[in-house]
Amino acid sequence: MALSAPRICCLDLDTFFVSVERLLDPRLIGKPVVVGGHRGDRGVVTSVSYEVRPYGVRSGMSLTRAAELAPKATVFLPTRHETYGDYSERFREIARNYTPVSQVASVDEMYLDFSGCEGLYRAAGDADSDATIERVVRKLTDEIANKLGLPSSAGIGTSRSVAKVASGLAKPRGVLLVRAGRETEVIGGLPARKFPGIGPVAEQKLEAAGIRTIADVAGAPLPALRKVLGAYAQSVQRGCRGAGGHELGRERPAFQEHDPEGCTLGTISNERTFREDVRDPASIERMLCSLCERVCFRARSRGVKARTVTLKLRYADFETLTRARTITSTHSELEVYPVVRGMFEQARHRKVAIRLLGIALSHLHPHDEQLPLFDDGTALYQAVDGIRKRHGYDALRLAMTLARRVK
Repeated sequence: MALSAPRICCLDLDTFFVSVERLLDPRLIGKPVVVGGHRGDRGVVTSVSYEVRPYGVRSGMSLTRAAELAPKATVFLPTRHETYGDYSERFREIARNYTPVSQVASVDEMYLDFSGCEGLYRAAGDADSDATIERVVRKLTDEIANKLGLPSSAGIGTSRSVAKVASGLAKPRGVLLVRAGRETEVIGGLPARKFPGIGPVAEQKLEAAGIRTIADVAGAPLPALRKVLGAYAQSVQRGCRGAGGHELGRERPAFQEHDPEGCTLGTISNERTFREDVRDPASIERMLCSLCERVCFRARSRGVKARTVTLKLRYADFETLTRARTITSTHSELEVYPVVRGMFEQARHRKVAIRLLGIALSHLHPHDEQLPLFDDGTALYQAVDGIRKRHGYDALRLAMTLARRVK
């Protein structure tokens, strides 16, 4: 029996922050809305309604510029991350009931793998397996709307990239399934910039070479693409042809790591840029804890301990601070986190929202694998790390990194 084509769904909440604000205040429905701060504030736009987009207002631009472009009737609102986070978690809980494999991409976006699920959901009247999956995804978006009051859109394709592009085409409040083999027909006429992995700089270089659309990328000579996209040229081209990656796997940190066992050179570091600038203390605390957990896991994987811990903090206006402290050698997040928390409290001298947090371990040295005379948690960490190596890093996490709120 032939295997069915992969069916990856990119599920995205439409104008998420604006939609939540309208849910809490129905008077905003139909009005132009900008979320990110009050009119005239310094800061960045995090979400805009469809009514204000024709005026050129976009997420990521300064609030000052948005105020210049937006009509006078536009309502400017500050962000409420804790409120949005609650709705985001409820959105994920609904979506996870539909497929055995899912992956969170951001606060308002998920990938769901429906490959092989047609037998589970098939119903009389479905023309084929694609029609079955499309019907189920529409049911999912309807459930999100009915239970949460939030509009969502979904794209379905044979790869993550095609599903992502399709979700954009489906907006607002739509579902679009791109059948296997029809990728170029459906998305090929879009600008190359619409395809994940092609940024504005690459777009300009591709245009200079006469490559303007996704179909152009799919059909371009590989050497010409390599001049612009380098080592990613082949994978991007395969994606444009509908042959991109479809494996979701576990939710992974958005960084590449290389930790050769026993290596004491350099540092072990991880940092994370928030999707939207953050003020919420609970969100900040969870991120600090998560970063401590990650770097310490990597230290144990190398077989080293660290004598120095460094904190990196970047504000929304890009002011960047670093603080370092020498400690008793350790590779335990339970020892590193209090140090990091203390440095953060001393370093944060402004009430400006935070854009990035990072933690580094340095002055590394090998540690003795032999169990110590007194319990220092080594046996526990060996058990935890063993489970992670077999089942993935996220198989076990500290409760603090997963809780919605930290009191």
